[in-house]
Amino acid sequence: MSSVESHQEQLSQSDPSSSSNSCSSFELIDMDAGSLYEPVSPHWFYCKIIDSKETWIPFNSEDSQLLEEAYSSGKDCNGRVVPTDGGRYDVHLRERMRYAVYWDELASEVRRCTWFYKGDKDNKYVPYSESFSQVLEETYMLAVTLDEWKKKLESPNREIIILHNPKLMVHYQPVAGSDEWGSTPTEQGRPRTVKRGVENISVDIHCGEPLQIDHLIFVVHGIGPACDLRFRSIVQCVNDFRSVSLNLIQTHFKKAQENQQIGRVEFLPVNWHSPLHSTGVDVDLQRITLPSINRLRHFTNDTILDVFFYNSPTYCQTIVDTVASEMNRIYTLFLQRNPDFKGGVSIAGHSLGSLILFDILTNQKDSLGDIDSEKDSPNIVMDQGDTPTLEEDLKKLQLCEFYNIFEKEKVDKEALALCTDRDLKEMGIPLGPRKKILNYFRTRKNSTGINRSTLQSASGAKIPKESEFCSSNDDTRNDEYLDVGIGQVSVKYPQLIYKPEIFFAFGSPIGMFLTVRGLKRIDPNYKFPTCKGFFNIYHPFDPVAYRIEPMVVPGVEFEPMLIPHHKGRKRMHLELREGLTRMSMDLKNNLLGSLRMAWKSFTRAPYPALQASETAEETETEPESSSEKCSDIDTEETSVAVKEEAPPIKVGMLNGGQRIDYVLQEKPIESFNEYLFALQSHLCYWESEDTVLLVLKEIYQTKDGH
Repeated sequence: MSSVESHQEQLSQSDPSSSSNSCSSFELIDMDAGSLYEPVSPHWFYCKIIDSKETWIPFNSEDSQLLEEAYSSGKDCNGRVVPTDGGRYDVHLRERMRYAVYWDELASEVRRCTWFYKGDKDNKYVPYSESFSQVLEETYMLAVTLDEWKKKLESPNREIIILHNPKLMVHYQPVAGSDEWGSTPTEQGRPRTVKRGVENISVDIHCGEPLQIDHLIFVVHGIGPACDLRFRSIVQCVNDFRSVSLNLIQTHFKKAQENQQIGRVEFLPVNWHSPLHSTGVDVDLQRITLPSINRLRHFTNDTILDVFFYNSPTYCQTIVDTVASEMNRIYTLFLQRNPDFKGGVSIAGHSLGSLILFDILTNQKDSLGDIDSEKDSPNIVMDQGDTPTLEEDLKKLQLCEFYNIFEKEKVDKEALALCTDRDLKEMGIPLGPRKKILNYFRTRKNSTGINRSTLQSASGAKIPKESEFCSSNDDTRNDEYLDVGIGQVSVKYPQLIYKPEIFFAFGSPIGMFLTVRGLKRIDPNYKFPTCKGFFNIYHPFDPVAYRIEPMVVPGVEFEPMLIPHHKGRKRMHLELREGLTRMSMDLKNNLLGSLRMAWKSFTRAPYPALQASETAEETETEPESSSEKCSDIDTEETSVAVKEEAPPIKVGMLNGGQRIDYVLQEKPIESFNEYLFALQSHLCYWESEDTVLLVLKEIYQTKDGH
């Protein structure tokens, strides 16, 4: 190396102007600036298969530094496991593989990258293998120190790389067929650019995520394996949701983050589709599926049928068990990997996933057990009282005409609960009323504690809470599934090992399913046994979303809460629309007022009568105009901000007394055609800044409240 160093000194002291050749002069000037060799800075990448193509993605700067430190730490470095991506992945240095921690995913190859070449079909750079990168680096070092360029190397794939100078290095692919007779590869074909060091290629390298985790949210998907129009999995969609949250924390919670008051919110996906379809049901379906329109039938079997699976006792049990066990498993694993975590846990569900979570939450037991649940139950029971008489029960079922038959047979409530269908038939009760009576009293057995152990072990549903939940005013409230209070499929609902703080529902059909199950009204005093908050968030054009608040307050019509735009105020086209609406209302009122005045002057009576007539007409027209003004003011006020409305509307205790329904603002292009953007509206939540910001605000408000 001494000769190399002396030669390097000579090069550094040489005057480039002495050269007569202008090109070589340019090269010497260029080389004089970089003649002192500096080792390349490595950066770590991992390989993902995207659209059947290998794509190399850089680790964020912090993770790459951690990997490099582990790599350089010594002999035992190869056996080390380095957590990356906020702890969601582990990199095994020996294997050079990256594994997902909380969910199933194909392992990704990991590479310590220093040299890159431009890909064939796109402008993305591809890293060379670590061994060949080392050969390139050694060649480059010699070329710099000895000033000997135009170095030619052959890659393991028999491709040619030529180092012309530090600014011009190319990679030649051999032309197809040029090697058929064993000839050596030449620099034929289109040259591709070669770059040294990650700083010389165009690639986005993000900063690392905050180490402090303030809150954990489990996200449950809806029907099918794909969660958006790009047919991405729940893992990819939740990655987007998390990325949006990290950006919003930097912009909307900047001071709190700089003061280290907050860190970040972790979102982890929960997948139930794969375990459901690995039960063998797909094979059974395939046997009975018609061969025509194959793709459409496959889509139906793989996606739409999930709704029917959830309404089947067998597969519903599989789904709820999978969701609950996955959340419990991930929660336990998360605590093991984050022993200092002191934050809360919330849950979020999209589409059918929100219904699954809703049913699980309604069947939870609080930590103090059934005793306290029964102690609290008088506060949230139905209006008819705990022990209605037989006559009241029959009146509720609209079967009063059969009361005399039961009285004649000396059948009271307890005796009737023991009657079979044959007994009622012998008493002369028709088939329809028999079914109503049997279903009602069997359900009442469970909710009043009669034969509870037998029925609850068979159905598994936590009936008392459900009966409290659905204090419907409809007399046919109990015409539902056998032994189930709110029409849920008769399954045994598992218990969560934590108490969720908030339940977020995105594009949720909960309201529709409850209505189809026969419920008309949710008791305003009802709340989830273990969860305090509930937000029903939806896009106005979402065809799957339904409201919840009208089921709590059925007699009052009011708008949902408008979610503010993440950049503040309303979208401009909504303000313009409301302004035009107000202007048209004013014009209409003024025009009507002018016509009335003209008509009055045309049919003018003597002055005293005119005075009385005007007074009467004014009193007649006042309610109309005032109601129009009130409705105009109402729509304006309810849509200005999430927390401002007058007067406050009481919507029960499902969300701790706060509003439940929250609607997003549609984009200007979406307002042109509601039908065109309907499907997209159901899948828009993953990248919606407005949705994520509402979630973050509610979480950090809850955190401050604690």
